[in-house]
Amino acid sequence: MNNALNDMIAAMHDAGCRPDEIAIAELLYQTGSTKELIRYLRKCRSELMEQLHESQRKVDHMDFLIRQTGIISNDK
Repeated sequence: MNNALNDMIAAMHDAGCRPDEIAIAELLYQTGSTKELIRYLRKCRSELMEQLHESQRKVDHMDFLIRQTGIISNDK
């Protein structure tokens, strides 16, 4: 494997990509399918962004509960 491929694999791993996603990207890289690789990496990025947004929604819910709990405890 060359350095660029190793760097891509490491970056995908660090980004939280699944092993099957990394394997597909590796295959696309090795076959020289640059356009398909970019399209696939964008798809993976989109999925990561959706996970990020879902995590933000969960944090927002926790913030709401914390505020509500503070309001309730101040009323007593």
